[in-house]
Amino acid sequence: MDFLWKPIPGILVELAISWLLIWAIEKKNLRVLGLIPTQNRIIACAFFFLVTAFCCALQFLMRILLAHEQWQINPAVSWMLIVKGTWWTLFSVLYEELIFRGVVLYILIKRIGKVKAILISSIAFGIYHWFSYGLFWNIPMMIYIFIVTACFGFVLAYAYSKTLSLYIPIGIHFGWNIVNAFLFSQGSIGPGLFTPVQNQPKVMLSYFTYYSITLVPIILVIVLNYFLLRKFSLLTEKNK
Repeated sequence: MDFLWKPIPGILVELAISWLLIWAIEKKNLRVLGLIPTQNRIIACAFFFLVTAFCCALQFLMRILLAHEQWQINPAVSWMLIVKGTWWTLFSVLYEELIFRGVVLYILIKRIGKVKAILISSIAFGIYHWFSYGLFWNIPMMIYIFIVTACFGFVLAYAYSKTLSLYIPIGIHFGWNIVNAFLFSQGSIGPGLFTPVQNQPKVMLSYFTYYSITLVPIILVIVLNYFLLRKFSLLTEKNK
């Protein structure tokens, strides 16, 4: 059960650095992160989590229906694997949210305004994924990953700017990562709940089908979450 404790020191260090920054620059405390649980925050977090998880799952449904991929339940699945995978996915989300949507974003919003702050946060999030994915010198993939992750980061930063709370960004981010990285084993933590069947038949896809499978879910999650954040401003404003 050591895995339960390993991520915690890193989170505590991030919180300590965050407190020092916000106190030194704005003379405020970590309440600016909006981490105190309220009914509205929890409901909003759960709602955006479900919306995003559905959009991510749509990608794999399209891969099954259009590309005829075959998936199976991981033969090594266990309750411990589920707990470990969920735990590590959640803490990886918290790490990134505290860095890119934490006190630095709050300070930028106060000093240069929401629009510029959100753009800086989005660009930084996109560049960060060059490092996390190890894509240097692969220019086409660098451009693609930057556009996708920067747009995703834009929605996350926009969610924080509307609510001054990390609950909705965490819900969106966790919804995508838990389905993609753990449920369908596409992350760095190893096999998750479902794994692809070996020796699958090769299927020729048109460019339209391939890019639909690749791009439609991520475009949907970005556009849908942005629309919902704007449409349901009354709900999100209550979280301030």
